[in-house]
Amino acid sequence: MTCLRNLIDEDSEINAKPIGPVSCIDVENVERPNKKVFSNGDLYVGDFKDVLPHGKGKYTWSNGMVYEGDWEAGKMTGKGLLLWPSGERYNGDISGGYLHGFGTLTSPDGSMYEGQWRMNIQHGFGRKKYSYSDVYEGEWKEGEHEGNGRYFWNNGNKYTGNWKRGKMHGRGVMEWVNGDKYNGCWLNGLRHGSGIYQYADGGYYFGTWTRGLKDGKGVFYPAGSKRPSLKKFCISLGYDNGPKSVLSQCSSLNLEGSTVKKRSVRRSVSEKISVSGVLRSSGRISHKSAESSRHSDSSKESMHHYSSGTFSFDSDGGQSEAQKSTAVVYEREYMQGVMIKERVRGYTELPKKAEKKTKHHAKETKKSSCFGIFKGKNSYHLMLNLQLGIRYTVGKITPVPKREVRTADFGHRARITMFFPRRGSQFTPPHKSVDFCWKDYCPMVFRNLREMFKLDAAEYMMSICGDDGLTEISSPGKSGSIFYLSLDDRFVIKTLKKSELKVLLKMLPKYYNHVKEHENTLITKFFGLHQITVHGKRKVRFVVMGNMFCTELRIHRRYDLKGSTHGRCTDKDKIHENSILKDLDLSYEFQMDKSLQKFFFHQIALDCNFLKSQHIIDYSLLLGLHFRAPEQLNGLLKPPMMPNTESSPAGQGPTTDGEVLFPSKGLLLVAHEPSSVSTDPGPHIRGRPLRAFSLGDKEVDVLVPGTGRLQVQLGVNMPAQANQKLSRDEADSAEVELFEVYDVVIYMGIIDILQEYNAKKKAEHACKSVKFDPLSISVVEPELYAQRFINFLKQKVFPEQP
Repeated sequence: MTCLRNLIDEDSEINAKPIGPVSCIDVENVERPNKKVFSNGDLYVGDFKDVLPHGKGKYTWSNGMVYEGDWEAGKMTGKGLLLWPSGERYNGDISGGYLHGFGTLTSPDGSMYEGQWRMNIQHGFGRKKYSYSDVYEGEWKEGEHEGNGRYFWNNGNKYTGNWKRGKMHGRGVMEWVNGDKYNGCWLNGLRHGSGIYQYADGGYYFGTWTRGLKDGKGVFYPAGSKRPSLKKFCISLGYDNGPKSVLSQCSSLNLEGSTVKKRSVRRSVSEKISVSGVLRSSGRISHKSAESSRHSDSSKESMHHYSSGTFSFDSDGGQSEAQKSTAVVYEREYMQGVMIKERVRGYTELPKKAEKKTKHHAKETKKSSCFGIFKGKNSYHLMLNLQLGIRYTVGKITPVPKREVRTADFGHRARITMFFPRRGSQFTPPHKSVDFCWKDYCPMVFRNLREMFKLDAAEYMMSICGDDGLTEISSPGKSGSIFYLSLDDRFVIKTLKKSELKVLLKMLPKYYNHVKEHENTLITKFFGLHQITVHGKRKVRFVVMGNMFCTELRIHRRYDLKGSTHGRCTDKDKIHENSILKDLDLSYEFQMDKSLQKFFFHQIALDCNFLKSQHIIDYSLLLGLHFRAPEQLNGLLKPPMMPNTESSPAGQGPTTDGEVLFPSKGLLLVAHEPSSVSTDPGPHIRGRPLRAFSLGDKEVDVLVPGTGRLQVQLGVNMPAQANQKLSRDEADSAEVELFEVYDVVIYMGIIDILQEYNAKKKAEHACKSVKFDPLSISVVEPELYAQRFINFLKQKVFPEQP
């Protein structure tokens, strides 16, 4: 007895299996004529080869399903037509019993897909018209929109751009039927990252979004005002490479939740948009996707659910914030859709300041950088060399059996050296860069450190050496170092001076023991130390570190705190979205849970004692703050020509399937539940969850509205309250500070630990002490530096609660 291939399932729905019920052909009773009726009621009319259908034929199942087309050795293969009892109809390519190739599927509800298939699933380029008249045209992957595509809503809205897993993701343009348009970055169906919102009346908002809400700094140009070039605008927000650096954010973005609060301040009409992709269940074609849409105006925010399962979008409100005067622009800062600061400026002032800052930055970089030879194409070669070297080293050292480090594993002689010719060699692959020599210092030590920090070797290589490459970022300091950021934001790679390389090699044994003994250390995590020599003499040294700001939350403020006061402030005209501020710029005090604060200062003392023992100075606390929109919008000073506008009622947020997406609640400490949070170690953490006094000294997580539950560890996801004294010029100020108290999530760690207090620094201290207060300058002897650093944090940053 030989059985025919299972072609259609009993429910007559397409899935990822060969289609059809089992029908058996009794080989002994098969007749050579072109028509055969089987005992189970099935009927085949067509060509045979031996005892199997082969050639042209029509097979009718007893349940009413019909296939007519090509057969090969008993399997449906070639062109054919499939008819289901439900009324569904497929006409196109079939291979081995699967819908495979190009074909058209028509459903009785009026939906139709025409395009490419792979193993019964839409895959490749295709066009689908839904029963509710929406149309998607573009690339598919495993039955979902993925790649480039266009979506047309039945109400006239249109999206053109990138998709991922059925959702708008990457770079794209959304056009509303009322004339509004958004051009920028998307993530999981929401505006996320940098973008430009153009209103129908001609107004523009240039800024950043997080999960559909304005978040961060931006500039609003009313209708009729003159707008600067996109390049100048990007520079004014701190993106020194212009639009290129802004758009690069589409592939490297931080996530963060949002809140919608009741307030009396006028803000842009830009709101969140929610979207979900075309769903499929168990590989079957589904027309019952549950998607949602957003409708908003200046006084109302609501979420509509459509039983038809269609996407539906409404614009940010159909009008821009047109003011009477077109001679001004508005520099604004938002937190989860709430405007917290505004500055009114003349439209001619902004591009001039941007141009001035650009020239100053270029001049300063050129003057201070010792790596000026690595620009443009050379910088690309440097990045490629780094990836090739790390891939080689990690691949070579990982298979070595794990063992404890020895004295011989430390020092400048403990290294792996390899020459990488462009044509390749017996040990190295060919590449598109220049010939270079690679040197990897203390490979066994850093291999053990990576394992100690719980980093998987394969993930480490993929993060740094993946096909998407590294992102070069501008230097935040005066060293002129080159910085690279891995695509997933987990690692920062920094060029070192020769003196810094020597210090790291010298302190590495003690550093290894310190991080081994103190798993919650706040000191920078080092993962690799390398050197590249090009053209026979030019040497570039790199260190791979963990990114302290690798988080799904947006970092709104960054501070570099040393505890000194001389020169520790930033020119206000040079402050932009990505600025790292200094000690005198900090206008907040932070209140933490008593146990969290106690544990923090205990670890700070241990880390400072270690640095003091190594004669290290000039280190600082890198502090990153994620602000939550205030609960109560008090202390508002209304700027000129800004009419009041009502917003959505406090505590009300749009919902999907009963879940509040943006609830108006603050941060909440809850008991730690390992099954409810990600316990994967980050590039900056590996320690235990912290215990909170307020929860009975239990290990805790923090609930962040709109984001989820995060594990609280030292220096990572630490909740606190930021208190600020409200200061403003009541008569003439064009800048408005709206709030005094914020809930914040803190990220921090100790950086720049490679400066010894050597003879050069002693001379610098002596010279500056003559001109300035010896206690105010950064360069002091290590013991005093450590004590001043701790006192500053205790008195000015994290003061004890009364």
